Amino acid sequence: METAGKTVKVTRRGQTTIPIEFRRRHGIDEGSMLDVEDRGDALVLRPVHRLEDLGGFLSRTTTAGRLVKLLEESREDED
Repeated sequence: METAGKTVKVTRRGQTTIPIEFRRRHGIDEGSMLDVEDRGDALVLRPVHRLEDLGGFLSRTTTAGRLVKLLEESREDED
């Protein structure tokens, strides 16, 4: 995997732009949420995946609440 970086500018309001090639590669769209991790000498940005995105085929036929309920029920079945 290529690890070439880019230099970006931070505005006075603390905002910056993530280059398009990184947004495309990591599926970051307008409104996406990012985790920010401080590693001391670096900041790491990681996309936060929505529950709906992780639901596979169920995400087309059910709601996030229903997915959570199904998960809770499956955990109860294991006990």
